[in-house]
Amino acid sequence: MKLANRVSLLTPSTTLEITAKAKALKDAGYDVIGLGAGEPDFNTPQHIIDAAVKAMNEGHTKYTPSGGLLALKEAIIEKFKTDQQLNYEANEIIVCVGAKHALYTLFQVIINPGDEVIIPTPYWVSYPEFVKLAEGVPVFVEGKEANNFKITAEQLKEAITPKTKAVVINSPSNPTGMIYTEEELRALGEVCLEHDILIVSDEIYEKLIYGNNKHVSIAQLSQDLKKQTIIINGVSKSHSMTGWRIGYAAGDSAIIKAMTNLASHSTSNPTSIAQYAAIAAYKGPQEPVETMRKAFEERLNKIYEQLIEIPGFTCVKPQGAFYLFPNAKKAAEMTGYENVDEWVKALLDEEKVALVPGSGFGAPENVRLSYATSLDLLESAVERIKRFMEKKTK
Repeated sequence: MKLANRVSLLTPSTTLEITAKAKALKDAGYDVIGLGAGEPDFNTPQHIIDAAVKAMNEGHTKYTPSGGLLALKEAIIEKFKTDQQLNYEANEIIVCVGAKHALYTLFQVIINPGDEVIIPTPYWVSYPEFVKLAEGVPVFVEGKEANNFKITAEQLKEAITPKTKAVVINSPSNPTGMIYTEEELRALGEVCLEHDILIVSDEIYEKLIYGNNKHVSIAQLSQDLKKQTIIINGVSKSHSMTGWRIGYAAGDSAIIKAMTNLASHSTSNPTSIAQYAAIAAYKGPQEPVETMRKAFEERLNKIYEQLIEIPGFTCVKPQGAFYLFPNAKKAAEMTGYENVDEWVKALLDEEKVALVPGSGFGAPENVRLSYATSLDLLESAVERIKRFMEKKTK
């Protein structure tokens, strides 16, 4: 049977591919350290689990409105007021089956064939795929390593054409962990307002910030920018709820209505029980969020220092999220591999350490290393990488 043409445009997720290979090796009995997955290694906080059980026992197991429970929307509205001093109405919010589904649905309702979406590199692997599935054209702009992997207002301006529909801003970033400052966001925002470009602001890692850095949403900088921005967020990373699949979008009511209409014909609604859990996540105690953030910061500080001591590696220290994104081009050259992808495969085969090649993120000289795992395993992984480099450069 012939498949739809759009399917042939898709590139398989590099993250899931390397995770699957690592799992296969582990299932075969090998001692594999997997640093590919993008999810916290903490369980969902107990009060959230208890809220889900309570919801089930009380019979909240039926359909909900397609755009999400009003009670959850109200909890999200309160979160925006508290964290970003942003005011939204219920008709400006849609709850989706994860932030990924929110992004997919958003691009489906805003893109016409041939519309362009500017995506800074390095990018999260699914951004260009969402655009292609909506028959749009991803336009990549390089966030240079010398500029902490961030694009400038000048670069954005140069990339704009009459077909430009939107730009994606991911701060804190997956895979780099870098954060746009308020000044940088203002400069980008001015360009978007001047050219009437929609801003898609992916803020899923906003709670995972380290050092003296802070998260700023571009939507909070002015009323005009708020109108021009769709914020994407969710509870997956902040509350260790990746499997619960609850994310949301906030912004222009006409766009949110179109997204809700589409969701009504695709998912019907986000899982009812998970929505009640998400209400508890936002309205309940936030201490578990801070406990997890502190643990990630401790791991980052320790493992970063160890990693940059390995010959062949350079690394900009992340400011948020839970990834290191070192440049491994020299490491590949020193060990005789044609490129970083080949080096990553050899590392997994010989030392059983699974990293994600940066080629999947539009940065072929880099690798992504998730520190959302125990410090012991992280330190063991670094030792194995060091051993691999020493063995190959003798």
